[in-house]
Amino acid sequence: MAVGKINIAILISGRGSNMEALIRACAAPDFPAQVAVVISNRPDAAGLDKAAAAGIATEIIDHKKFDDKAAFEEALQKTLARYPVDLICLAGFMRLLSARFIEFWPERIVNIHPSLLPDYKGLHTHERVLVDQRTQTGCTVHYVIPAMDEGPAILQKAVAVLPDDTADVLAARVLEQEHIAYPEAVQMIAEKMGVPVCRHIEIS
Repeated sequence: MAVGKINIAILISGRGSNMEALIRACAAPDFPAQVAVVISNRPDAAGLDKAAAAGIATEIIDHKKFDDKAAFEEALQKTLARYPVDLICLAGFMRLLSARFIEFWPERIVNIHPSLLPDYKGLHTHERVLVDQRTQTGCTVHYVIPAMDEGPAILQKAVAVLPDDTADVLAARVLEQEHIAYPEAVQMIAEKMGVPVCRHIEIS
């Protein structure tokens, strides 16, 4: 791993479009982060092939193979411990992490959400924006805390809601801004962290 860059783990469950945005950003020599590993909780996640094609290590931790969340998170933690990870980036990772897991990574887990938090936490954000006839929405990169979508915001990007928008059209336009916001937020975090000490923590 290059000196002066933080190492990130990207957690995905699907196609990984935000993962791709982070991979592209990390490929720049002057970007202060690099991808150590991409981990998916779904074996069929399309993002795994994209990460492998970029020469990045990939891991699969199928949540369906574990009896409960605690066992799944123990396996996730053990996998993370095999890599030099300073920051965990959730990119379409469709599993809620427990408070116990999050406490092992204080201000070291970030997520991106397709609304201007604190508005429209949870799912179906674009449909709800349209029902409420809002004129503006956007995306938020935030730190992950045990309460869903309530962690401190790092960066937000606003997107206008147009009169003829459908949920899909609006989602696509917000996603464009997500691909800009996530790398910008990771750069901000990396510059704030400086040269960190990689965390190798296992749940006992």
